[in-house]
Amino acid sequence: MPHIIVKMYAGRSEAEKSALAEEITRAVTKTLGYGPNSVSVGIEDVAPKDWAENVFKPDITGKAATLYKQPGYKLSDL
Repeated sequence: MPHIIVKMYAGRSEAEKSALAEEITRAVTKTLGYGPNSVSVGIEDVAPKDWAENVFKPDITGKAATLYKQPGYKLSDL
């Protein structure tokens, strides 16, 4: 029963968020074999000024061992 949390810069429309959730659900069902009713997707908007403190430090550098896709930017780029 995967629950996926997407944190992203604020400003995307509800339609874009819904489309992203649908695509993530399709990828999870195809890759892991779960039915769509087993998948949930949350989307958290983060202000760009808060990205370093609220996402990069705790979720990227703080949990580096759990990342299967590293970002192509560094803290100093923010």
